[in-house]
Amino acid sequence: MRGQVAALLTLAVLGGGACHRRSGRGLTILFFGRTPAASLFRDSWAVDPDSSRLIAFDGALRPIRVLRSDRLATPVAVAALGSELLVTERTGEAVVFDTSEGALREWEGPDLASLYTTAAGRIVAARSPYDIHFAAEPDTAPLLRVCDTLGRAVGRLGTVSLPTMPLLMQLTNAGAIAGGKDGEVYFAPLTRDAIIKFDSTGAVRWTASRKRFASESDPVIRIGRDHAIDARYAVVNVALNLGPDGRLYALGGIDSAASRLRLDVIDTSSGALLATHQLGANEDVIAVDRHGHLALQSKSAMLARVPSPEQRLVLQPFRLPTLAGDTVSLGSYRGRVTLVNFWASWCEPCREEFPHMAELYRQFPADSFGIAAISDDVDRRDMQRFVDEYRPPFPVLWGAGRMKDAYHYRGLPYSVLLDTRGRIIARIFGFGGPGEFERLRQTIANAIRNP
Repeated sequence: MRGQVAALLTLAVLGGGACHRRSGRGLTILFFGRTPAASLFRDSWAVDPDSSRLIAFDGALRPIRVLRSDRLATPVAVAALGSELLVTERTGEAVVFDTSEGALREWEGPDLASLYTTAAGRIVAARSPYDIHFAAEPDTAPLLRVCDTLGRAVGRLGTVSLPTMPLLMQLTNAGAIAGGKDGEVYFAPLTRDAIIKFDSTGAVRWTASRKRFASESDPVIRIGRDHAIDARYAVVNVALNLGPDGRLYALGGIDSAASRLRLDVIDTSSGALLATHQLGANEDVIAVDRHGHLALQSKSAMLARVPSPEQRLVLQPFRLPTLAGDTVSLGSYRGRVTLVNFWASWCEPCREEFPHMAELYRQFPADSFGIAAISDDVDRRDMQRFVDEYRPPFPVLWGAGRMKDAYHYRGLPYSVLLDTRGRIIARIFGFGGPGEFERLRQTIANAIRNP
């Protein structure tokens, strides 16, 4: 979907008011976990994918604002776009936020999954290292795409590297990306020891190697027993960002699985390696001041200082038909803990999920817990065939293909758990197997006991 959007926004200002004292420490967060952060008006904004939110920290790394929105599902990167924030979703969509007014616009990426940065007012998209797809592309495809502020491709940078197998095209050319105030763009492939600098005209200024490995091997496709496609590869580059000191910072793996990380400091004029730091297990937030002095923090400790929300988001109401011709509204579930599930007959994970939902439904009294399963099938007959096959014990409603525009989910299945007053307790993206449903059962039981 492309165009203007309106979003439900919760913006919490922490510390007792709209104003806060600026710290003299002047730290800017570069990486929050394994994701790049953004500097906006002297604050650092970081994504928190597990809680579907953005968090702002001041120069002393204290949390000062929290932004929640129904447009945020699993954000994996954020960059400053003028006075706004450009957020990358794990599935490759881009959402532009005004930090006071909420989402301004969003679009689907030019690749199967894209990762975005900004450079002198331009938006640049790379193939995302956070969501790998196996698909062939033309060997003349651009390495990076330059987009306008509405997400429309208007230019290109570089040309893709050709993999050993066509299905490895996205993996081979996925990587980390960062942009500078003069229009320069830096790209670091996920699976190769290289960093490329493009200047504002698109010319390559330098390509740097940090001599990380004696030899490098290309990704290799593996076919599992269930015929699922997977790949074996080394994770070399995880994320890039430019510091307030004018240097480039590269987060990368020490081992092939990137279970341990290192931080490389790169001279932006030459690509020379200036310093390397091996990071400890609890050094997963990296900040720097304008003099290049690093501060290494624990992400879990910083998140522990972010207060729980006083106000929960609510789900947009619905009135939808059943196959029997009745109309069911969200209001009819009031007073019960409710799971609203979005699905479609063509969605294989939805088929896996339905038996688990039926079992979950039977574990609680009907006056305490309910499920509304909303089909986004365009053709009512497809929905009917699915229902005939699975015979769910809970109401199934027909969304007629209009649900994604209304509820902005990134993929199916998508579920929202509501408390007895209709407030959102949790959002579930995709099907996580039996373990996820056991955790969901415990959450439901707690919500019933403590309405």
